[in-house]
Amino acid sequence: MRISLLGIYTETLFLAAALAAVAMGLPEAADPPVFGSGAGVVVNTSNATACTWDGVQELDDEVWKPAASYAFRGRSDETQGPGHIDRDIMHMVRRLTVTEKIGQMTQVQVGLLLDCNGELNETAVKHWIDTWKIGSFLESPGNHNGRYSWYSPQKFAELTDAVQKIALEHGSKIPVLWGLDSVRGANYVKGATIFPAGIATAATFDADHAFAAGRVAAKDSRAAGTHWAFAPVLDIAVNKLWSRTYENFGEDPYLSAQMGRASVQGYQGDYKSDRTRVAACLKHFIGYGYPFDGSDRANRHIAAHELLEYYVPPFRAAIDAGSATAMESYGVVNGEAIMLSHYYLTQLLRKQLGFEGMLVTDWGEINSQATLYRTAKDIEEATKMALQQTSVDMSMVADDDSFGRTMLDLVANGTVSEERLNESVARVLQLKKDLGLFTDPFSDPQLAKTVGSLQDVNAARDAVRESATLLKNENNVLPLSVEEKVLFVGPTLDSTRLMGGGWNVHWQGPSEEDGDAVYQGFGDTIIRGVRKVTGVAPKYMQGVDIDGEALIDIDKVVKAANKADKVVVGLGEHTYAENGGNIGQLLLPAKHIELVSAIANQTDTPVVVVLVQGRPRGLGSIAQDAAAILNAYLPGAYGGLPIAELLYGRSSPSGRLPTTYPATEAQASSTIWQSSYGEYAPQWAFGYGLGYSNITYTNVTVSHSDLQMGTPVTVSVTVTNHGPYAQKEVVQMYTHQQYRAGYAPELFRLRGFTKIDLNVGATETVLFTLTAEELAFWDRRLRRRIEPAPVTVAINPFTQKDISAVVQLRGDPGYVLEEAEY
Repeated sequence: MRISLLGIYTETLFLAAALAAVAMGLPEAADPPVFGSGAGVVVNTSNATACTWDGVQELDDEVWKPAASYAFRGRSDETQGPGHIDRDIMHMVRRLTVTEKIGQMTQVQVGLLLDCNGELNETAVKHWIDTWKIGSFLESPGNHNGRYSWYSPQKFAELTDAVQKIALEHGSKIPVLWGLDSVRGANYVKGATIFPAGIATAATFDADHAFAAGRVAAKDSRAAGTHWAFAPVLDIAVNKLWSRTYENFGEDPYLSAQMGRASVQGYQGDYKSDRTRVAACLKHFIGYGYPFDGSDRANRHIAAHELLEYYVPPFRAAIDAGSATAMESYGVVNGEAIMLSHYYLTQLLRKQLGFEGMLVTDWGEINSQATLYRTAKDIEEATKMALQQTSVDMSMVADDDSFGRTMLDLVANGTVSEERLNESVARVLQLKKDLGLFTDPFSDPQLAKTVGSLQDVNAARDAVRESATLLKNENNVLPLSVEEKVLFVGPTLDSTRLMGGGWNVHWQGPSEEDGDAVYQGFGDTIIRGVRKVTGVAPKYMQGVDIDGEALIDIDKVVKAANKADKVVVGLGEHTYAENGGNIGQLLLPAKHIELVSAIANQTDTPVVVVLVQGRPRGLGSIAQDAAAILNAYLPGAYGGLPIAELLYGRSSPSGRLPTTYPATEAQASSTIWQSSYGEYAPQWAFGYGLGYSNITYTNVTVSHSDLQMGTPVTVSVTVTNHGPYAQKEVVQMYTHQQYRAGYAPELFRLRGFTKIDLNVGATETVLFTLTAEELAFWDRRLRRRIEPAPVTVAINPFTQKDISAVVQLRGDPGYVLEEAEY
């Protein structure tokens, strides 16, 4: 029986497991996955609860043997996205009461559904469904005093299915939409493969990795009974102090756009028919990545034409890829609240960029206009302005019923029209239909069998192998040899949680109390990876704590270093997210720097530094003291083995920096696209990275000396691997306009990239297409146009010298390709 879209939702039906498997294309395993019998999610049906729990979260005892592999639909450029509202949806909207409509526009967090024992409270669920007709819930119970620290797909699904059943029998009898911050895999689902952070994915310069991370995240999120991922994160990370730098795809508009498009294809794909996919959510719209002082949510000062030039492209790409939803940004740009801005959330997002999907606020952002930013007199005024001035569809009010109460008053007194509600509710219900919730809103138990699949783990490890970026390698100190006596020192080498960072098990990442035990074997460490690569237990000493408050047994460390052939030191950051990661300076903690200095200056042993970090932290004397430096970013729970393989030369590093790596605090906001007349002298430039092989570039040519609209040119370059290792090589094409009438040209703009496989002795000719339209720019009158001038086309300019050619950009400066309203 199918649930009738227009009827009363009093009955539900799970699809048969066999039919679900066939529809999804899952193979029959020769050795079927084995599931243990966990305690399950307890549904408390009483009004009164005897509080017997001490509040200390437990490990979820669910065990299963993940399927080694499974079938899936690959990447396609065919776009499925939002747009047309079906007739039956509009009929449903008209039948709903005002309270029901407001409920569909409201999202609250799962903690409101739990009792004092950390278990689902059916009475609380009925309250929110019956009284407020809530249409959407979000978050993991593990973040909100749930019984378990990390919920397995089985227990998570028991909870979401229990809520879904109540929703179908009470209130509006409409399925609920469940959102989850599955930003790097389904990171809140136990056993789900946690991929490298966005900044690391960008460092691969291979968008297929962004697709894979999104696809696996979607599958594992659906296994838990959730339908909507608050991803991808598309902010341009300008100020490197910013705590959310690691969530994004770096500082470059083109790189971020390519990664963002692939990510949407991974998360969402053909989501209207493929029930292993979720709704993607482009966020945070817009300008979030340039906080004035580097602290989260700080004011951003961004000229309108610069916003269009550098910050909009990733969002445009995600919209063109069909992203079903969007999330507005915290805070203010140029003093104007994003949440209340007609320009940003209606004119720019809807009219200019053509977004037709559902728009949600970030956490409590309507109320924050009154309580934090002081951009509204009170919550009522904030809600009124949000509904009257923007196109927002859903309030992630999160913690209370204030949105519902306020909206009822605003509609009753005529301040907000019911027609305005209809517009948003139609988009919400259409999304639910597109996701298949009116056919079967429940989790698919077959998907749970694929959570933690070796296939997924290998995909994550491949991303780590291709993201880790070799920044320095004096005298070829790397790779290490298994015959060498190597001492391993530092807190990040023997920790799964530190490789994961924030948005990993918990919002702020696992606590020290959680430790690595919370992973229950779903992960590794660099030390364990070294053991697997070498076959012997490595010599390891902690040396310093992660916060850099104290050196640990430094005399013993130096003594051991003197006896070693080489020393590998793992440094980095503790786990954090959002405000929890605010820092006053980029420089690593002093004790981290002192540790490397002590080894380098008191021994003759070469030091290799591995950085496990979410942003490019200042290195101080480490940049000189270390013979080799490998930036591993935040590689995720399975980063240990691939990093060990890179250290020992099982593969050659091929990652390239997706951000500028500052040399000084003053360079925190330096970018590759800053004005060319200013000094650009970072520690390492955007796009920089080394491998173990000798790669040369020759014979740069362009197919025509003139570049004009409608007539692209082909750029050709020859790349040769002289050995001694096979190499994945990132080939990057940049442009530099030598002058631009009235406007300072950028230092460089990335216009294309590809990643090629070169065996020792192999030569490959790489072709790029360059158009004049790409070199158009936004002026302060918000016109996108071309200024003719000579343009240098450069290949990998920061690792190769004088590998460039010049073309003459031609065009009418008065011809406007695109114009924006403000």
